[in-house]
Amino acid sequence: MSSQGLKCLHSKGKLPDLKSVEVDFCESCVLGKQKRVSFKKTGRVPAKEKLELVHTDVWGPASVSSTGGKQYFVTFIDDHSRKVWVYFLKHKSEVFDAFKRWKARVENETGLKIKKLHSDNGGEYEDSEFKRFCYLSRIKLSRTVPGTPQQNGIAERMNRTLTERARSMRLHSGLPKQFWAEAVNTAAYLINRGPSKPLDLAIPEEIWTGKEVKLSHLKVFGCVSYVHIGDHARNKLDAKSVKCTLVGYGEDEFGYKLWDDQNRKMIRSRDVVFNEKVMYKDRNTQVSEPEEPEYFGPNDVSENRVLEPVNQNDEEQGVPLQVTDPIPYRDVQATQAESAVRRSTRTPIPNRKYLQYMLLTDAGEPECYDEAYQGKDASKWELAMKDEMKSLISNQTWELAKLPEGKKALQNKWVFRIKDEHDGSKRYKARLVVKGFQQIEGIDYSEIFSPVVKLTTIRLVLSIVAAKGLYLEQLDVKTAFLHGDLEEEIYMQQPEGFAEDGKEELVCRLTKSLYGLKQAPRQWYKKFDGFMQGNGYLRCNADHCCYFKKVKSSFIILLLYVDDMLVAGADLEEINNLKKQLSSEFEMKDLGAVKQILGMRISRNEQEGTLKLSQAEYVRKVLQRFSMGDAKSVRTPLASHFRLSKEQSPKTEEEKDFMAKVPYASAIGSLMYAMTCTRPDISHAVGVVSRYMSNPGKLHWEAVKWILRYLRGTTERCLTFRRDELKLEGYVDSDFAGEVDHRRSTTGYVFTMASTAISWMSQLQKIVTISTTEAEYVAVTESSKELIWLQGLLAELGFDQVMNVLHSDSQSAIHLAKNSAFHSRTKHIDLRYHFIRSLIEEGVLKLVKIAGSKNPADMLTKPVTTEKLELCAASVGLQE
Repeated sequence: MSSQGLKCLHSKGKLPDLKSVEVDFCESCVLGKQKRVSFKKTGRVPAKEKLELVHTDVWGPASVSSTGGKQYFVTFIDDHSRKVWVYFLKHKSEVFDAFKRWKARVENETGLKIKKLHSDNGGEYEDSEFKRFCYLSRIKLSRTVPGTPQQNGIAERMNRTLTERARSMRLHSGLPKQFWAEAVNTAAYLINRGPSKPLDLAIPEEIWTGKEVKLSHLKVFGCVSYVHIGDHARNKLDAKSVKCTLVGYGEDEFGYKLWDDQNRKMIRSRDVVFNEKVMYKDRNTQVSEPEEPEYFGPNDVSENRVLEPVNQNDEEQGVPLQVTDPIPYRDVQATQAESAVRRSTRTPIPNRKYLQYMLLTDAGEPECYDEAYQGKDASKWELAMKDEMKSLISNQTWELAKLPEGKKALQNKWVFRIKDEHDGSKRYKARLVVKGFQQIEGIDYSEIFSPVVKLTTIRLVLSIVAAKGLYLEQLDVKTAFLHGDLEEEIYMQQPEGFAEDGKEELVCRLTKSLYGLKQAPRQWYKKFDGFMQGNGYLRCNADHCCYFKKVKSSFIILLLYVDDMLVAGADLEEINNLKKQLSSEFEMKDLGAVKQILGMRISRNEQEGTLKLSQAEYVRKVLQRFSMGDAKSVRTPLASHFRLSKEQSPKTEEEKDFMAKVPYASAIGSLMYAMTCTRPDISHAVGVVSRYMSNPGKLHWEAVKWILRYLRGTTERCLTFRRDELKLEGYVDSDFAGEVDHRRSTTGYVFTMASTAISWMSQLQKIVTISTTEAEYVAVTESSKELIWLQGLLAELGFDQVMNVLHSDSQSAIHLAKNSAFHSRTKHIDLRYHFIRSLIEEGVLKLVKIAGSKNPADMLTKPVTTEKLELCAASVGLQE
């Protein structure tokens, strides 16, 4: 058939079966600017016009939420032009909304209507509203046969291409995983402007718009850039630019999308200078190392090459922006040569977030075995891995064996950390970790719970140490989890890089527990607990990680937190004997006199008889992380003008997008760790802002920043234990209906030993009380439970407490606790809250009135004035 004959048929809307022929089309052919279409190569007949056939599919969920909180993305592909649009979603249920937005957009651009939508059988496409909308819009829905994803191959292939390209771009730049959406969106932007193999190397964007594509504005993803700061946004002596990282291009407006790592925000700008030789991972170095370019081949620029999904802040990532910097059109080979990928030899610096009780650590560690051997510290990491293997072999952790039929060998990986020692040096540490998530309950493990010492117990023992002038030593167990004996039969693959020559086909039959196994902490604790009790130590019933032993006329207390130990005693010789006993059973590291524990610094002054527990360094790291290191300080943790409620949660899409970029949960986790360790003065404020974790608003975020500003001015504040009488006292208070949403009251209590706080709490009550008296009465009962626990622990340590005083500023609550005759007024109160009456009758505690102006528990229930806050802090030993 001639080209002219085909043209006539084509112009009449007919198209013969040309799957087995190869023909030339004339310039006026509706297939666009293609000079040649090889049906032998493509095996398909492209759609005759735009939007005649649209392919769609959903990818996700991602292992890490994007910077905008997204977990999925959906793609829409025009079959005619092969142009792809990407929209990012928090939930699959948002696909319908994304489709409606995309439909309105493309139909407005082209003036054409979508005729057919091809998808798989995902539930998001089976939604009744989705079907009804397509029916009313005259859109034919076409779905694959169940279990045959290949029938949706175009969309599936595109999702794979996007994810693979995004993965490569992100790893090359060293950006953290939460930037996966930015990388995916950039990959889609480049695919639309690159040669497409199904279109015989035509460019999708040109076919879609009918205009020549400009490529001069393209830069290397993840490279360092310098964004100009206008005169209106800076002072005369301020810097004229800010150092950022390129993470994408504009969509509907001009400009580049850049990440300001210092201020943790996205910036859009056109006034940018790029340094494409320096990536995000190398941003702290002034000169990049020599790099060997690697060029894309013909297959790499086609749709058959893909990247892994990347993150994005904007809710809608549609057609990326078209920048109008003019440059002459270049052929494919020239474009490929100019877009050569540079691979740095530097080790990527991961950006890790810990959401709960976050201990911030320095970055700079490799993420896998290959990175460790390719980095500049390869020799140090190799030495660390050999040291770990030496410990594993000497401990006889496994034996090589053939994998039994029906058994599965668990995988493992190397984990690398750089530890900061108390003397300022750095220690390179490598751990072989089993991928415990592959274990199956009932087969590979059963019970997994393992206790750790309570922070309250640590503070209580520190108060005893200060009051009695005891020695306090610290020990660390090397490879603690390797000492546990396994009760299950578990197999593991040989460690990467250390497979035994000639026995590569064998696997490791574990005889001892290993890091990463779900039961490893429990097995280690059982082994240690058996050793301690076998050597005459008593395990405290109040805290199973606290051990006590009377030695001659003295005693020894040992506290265990996983593999860290604190040993307190009056006789240094007996402490050394304990160290020898432990070293004979476990591989120990003697750290001498204690310097820090769990990120808390411990400093002693023998002359003044004081012991200070501080988190100043941790607080500074938190402030630096959230760009509050130079913020203006305030004098209270929560100002009285903050009346937070659920009504202040985001209501508009704009507010939701703004809050999606805010690290609210991460900030709360950081503050909570400081609060539970050494800072009772922020307990009430942290408790208030943590109520809105699920849906925080701008005012909630302002309150969090206010707390950070308070810490900025009180960084050096710490708990100071003194040489004083070991007397346990408690202070309790309650507000009345202080919570705006449900009108519940807040219980606050603090217990001191030798006038320094050892236990505190600020918590919403579980019931709605109907009077101030009732709220105070409930608070007294709740605090009495903690008092009984502390008395029990002290008794086990040999410091019996008799008739401890619990101070309350509510006279009516005290009368109610002492007098059961008020039945008519109190019969609605739950019986469990009358527990305090039996304690008073039995003489376990004494409930005493204290003036409200002198009650330190006030700071745990409500915002207080600066003067009152200082008084409360001083009353519980919290000082600079």
